[in-house]
Amino acid sequence: MIQIDKYWEDLNVLQVNRQSPRAYYIPYADEQSAKSGKRGQSPYYQTLNGSWKFQYHRTVHAVEEAFYEEAADISAWDDLIVPSCWQMKGYDQLQYTNFNYPFPCDPPYVPEDNPAGLYVREFNLSQEMTDKERHIVFEGVNACFYLWVNGKFAGYSQGSRVPAEFDVSALLREGKNRIAVMVLKWCDGSYLEDQDLWRYTGIFRDVYILARDTIHVRDVFNKQTFEDGFRKAALAVELETTGCIEVRGELKDAQGNSVGSVRQVVDGKGTLRFEVADPILWNAERPYLYRLYIHSGGEVLSFPVGFKQVAIEDGVFLINGQAVKLKGVNRHDSHPVLGQTIPINHMIKDLALMKRHNINTVRTSHYPNDSRFMELCNEYGFYVIDEADLECHGIGSAGDFHGGFHRLSRDPEWKAAFVERAVRMVERDKNHPCVVMWSMGNESGYEANHIAMAEWTRSRDASIPVHYEGAAPHYEGSPQVDCLDVESRMYASVEQIEAYARDEKQTKPMFLCEYSHAMGNGPGDLLDYWKVIYRYPKLIGGCVWEWSDHGIQAQTEAGTPYYAYGGDFGDTPNDGNFCIDGLVTPDRKPHTGLLELKKVLAPIRIEAENVPNGEIKVTNLYDFIDLSHVGVFWKLEADGKVIRQGQSEVAGIAPHASRIVRLPYTVPAEGAEDYVLTLSCWSKEETAWAAAGHEITFEQFEWKDGLQHEPAPERKPILKAFVLAKQHGQELTIEGFDFAHAFNLIDGSLHRVSRHGVDMLGAPARFSIWRAPTDNDMHVKEKWLEEGYDRAITKVYQSEWEQTEEGSVDIRCRFSIGAVSRFAFLRGEACWKVDPSGAIDLLVTIQVQEERELPYLPRFGLRLAMPQGMEEVEYAGFGPHESYIDKRQSVRRGQFLTTVDDMFENYIMPQENGSRYGTQWAIVSNEQGMGLRFSSPEGFSFHASHYAPEDLTKAAHSWELAKRKETIVHLDYKMSGVGSNSCGPELLEPYRLNEKAFRFGLRVNPVFKEDE
Repeated sequence: MIQIDKYWEDLNVLQVNRQSPRAYYIPYADEQSAKSGKRGQSPYYQTLNGSWKFQYHRTVHAVEEAFYEEAADISAWDDLIVPSCWQMKGYDQLQYTNFNYPFPCDPPYVPEDNPAGLYVREFNLSQEMTDKERHIVFEGVNACFYLWVNGKFAGYSQGSRVPAEFDVSALLREGKNRIAVMVLKWCDGSYLEDQDLWRYTGIFRDVYILARDTIHVRDVFNKQTFEDGFRKAALAVELETTGCIEVRGELKDAQGNSVGSVRQVVDGKGTLRFEVADPILWNAERPYLYRLYIHSGGEVLSFPVGFKQVAIEDGVFLINGQAVKLKGVNRHDSHPVLGQTIPINHMIKDLALMKRHNINTVRTSHYPNDSRFMELCNEYGFYVIDEADLECHGIGSAGDFHGGFHRLSRDPEWKAAFVERAVRMVERDKNHPCVVMWSMGNESGYEANHIAMAEWTRSRDASIPVHYEGAAPHYEGSPQVDCLDVESRMYASVEQIEAYARDEKQTKPMFLCEYSHAMGNGPGDLLDYWKVIYRYPKLIGGCVWEWSDHGIQAQTEAGTPYYAYGGDFGDTPNDGNFCIDGLVTPDRKPHTGLLELKKVLAPIRIEAENVPNGEIKVTNLYDFIDLSHVGVFWKLEADGKVIRQGQSEVAGIAPHASRIVRLPYTVPAEGAEDYVLTLSCWSKEETAWAAAGHEITFEQFEWKDGLQHEPAPERKPILKAFVLAKQHGQELTIEGFDFAHAFNLIDGSLHRVSRHGVDMLGAPARFSIWRAPTDNDMHVKEKWLEEGYDRAITKVYQSEWEQTEEGSVDIRCRFSIGAVSRFAFLRGEACWKVDPSGAIDLLVTIQVQEERELPYLPRFGLRLAMPQGMEEVEYAGFGPHESYIDKRQSVRRGQFLTTVDDMFENYIMPQENGSRYGTQWAIVSNEQGMGLRFSSPEGFSFHASHYAPEDLTKAAHSWELAKRKETIVHLDYKMSGVGSNSCGPELLEPYRLNEKAFRFGLRVNPVFKEDE
């Protein structure tokens, strides 16, 4: 092995020769290039991104030759693009774990088989750079690295997701230079980087050289104060220089007009002061940025200045004196091809999607993001909870040894490592207007080291509140929390957060740093949270876990593309598909859960006042802007037909204010059965993140006119008397003028439904209680399986039939449903009636067994299989996408024409999907309109798919699904909700199918749509 100091297991060495942390900036030669923000326009910036020579070793002990020497022959090495994660380039083991350490837990020691990646890059240095100090900056290297320049050791650093800067002036020369880097997969810092993610390694963020004047401005800290109700602002620019130099600072507004200019000689420390009258304040809704230019020597530094004040008063979280709700998501760095290497356009795509879905807050879980991401948050308008690169979750699961979960946080030998992670984050990001909270990391216990982090942070920047969830008092034995400004919780139930809000002893605002786990088909409890959050000023909002599925783009041996998750690469230990838990797919296609979040977080609330008379109540839930940018389109439908439509204005409604708006319509005197008013609020102006016409939110109101109407005439059967019912053994056939049905009296089910000789059933109809478990069913699923819900068997005790004088055929069956080795869990009676038109009415009465406490049912309803070719779906109800009893805010009432394939939601882990809550009627047919019409007076949950629940239950990936030729139709009395119990509270009681007795009425009618 090459002779190097073993810093990677030495708690006393966190760095060697690394520069002390500073604010992020790039020096430019002039103000115009500094204004552009394009690094390449600076002559003092030289990128080292690109192709490097690379050699991978399974263990650092296999690195025998001094590869870093100038004469080392590296010609046979591989080529590797930097930045990148080497696992995504085919080296080492791709591995996903949630919180378990992927190595034996023995801090600070890591395995001797510690993989090493050797990087070498040759480059030319310009004369312009040679005459200055030269600093090399690594913005992100996981997990630690050694640096050599032209064969000389230059430094060491650990702490993966914040910059490491080295002054290499004495080692670089004009012309050709060689730098060499050895990156190790593990170090003692890995115990503090145990986040829920794929375990990536390498130089994964940008690398570049900065040329600096010998005497230059090294650090800048912009501090603000306000007077006279924000009518006066003072900006104190604290400077640190490397010597005595004249500095000129100029503050300009967004239009480039000078607001103030100050010149001062600074020797080491100094402050430039600006006074601004009537400043335009920064907030997420109107992210107005001034620009500060610092001129010194031949350099110009540029900083965004957003005048903003964050305060907490009487338990209320205030920005610029206004109570604000944080409508957020947790966001990991995640790319399906590049891993944690995130291109800037990918960042923009994320933020634009968030803005279009009414999200105003990002928690950088669980580490600081790229500095350019922070710049984009300044510009696009996001509140950022900036989180230190700290999580030692695996300590809690490794065994209760020397302090258990709190072991590292209370160990004084780890104090410097803890505190440094706060220091490097705060120093880098202290000038970003978007930061509204500093987070001291995630899930790492809570003891003296966390307190030291928080106290240092408060002493350095008292303007921003400090947050850390691990200190919540509900954790037994937590020490003092006076150093924290916010009460933070993860996955607290609606009941728990309301109890906190009502507790007068609780004086801090509550922030849900994680809630509504968005894994798979979910979340299903968003509205319940936000009803309570809006009700109480002390509840300031939260961040849904999480933004994106972390699937890795892969393909099967047959070449079928899919997104891989833990275990798909033979990685052990792994946490399976727990990384597939986002609101968007890995390639950023919104899941229906994101559409649900958009509706729940909508900044405009519309309520009924006197809707039949056109009166609605509009509330502006924006915190800082009125509704002058919003247009409203409305339409009034009567019995499904548009009878009135128009546009209205809501301008002038101030933030947090309401107004009654009168829509210019009158209801026709002749009346109708049902009226539906639909309103769509859309943006009048184009923005950086959406085109004009973008829908911000919508609302619907339904009512009946209260008049008596003649019932719609039913289709009169042709030759009504021609109904022939015959029993052949246990089969009952029922034939009419244009239909022929068959019913099996043994199993109590329809075996044939046909019209004009077209068979509408491909398999017997039967009752069903099982659904393919969603990710959020992962806990209750075990109870379902124990009871045998997945293998339910129907036992028919008795079937009897008669033909009535009116010509209908009545069939009555008594039955039970149970599983092998278990008592029956429900009993029922099904009454079938076939009328002379061929329509089939079902009334089923159910009693759920009460002798023992059963888990709630996934669903109850009738399951049909329709023959190949039954692809067209038309329905009246909620759409256009899937909906459930607790996940239906984002759908609207209407009539929809779609296909079976388009009803399918392709979740990476197959599961229950595509159901339509509250359906009034549905037709599944071939393209010629020959099929079955389903209706229920009370509405039903409707589902049509080419996959049966057992297919979805069995498959672990979408590519494992074999599409059936027939169409599987579920007509459910009820479907239990989806909730967020994969990592949240149990499904709320109102959303469970937990009734002990119920009745379900359904009509099944064979139809030729073109004849109806």
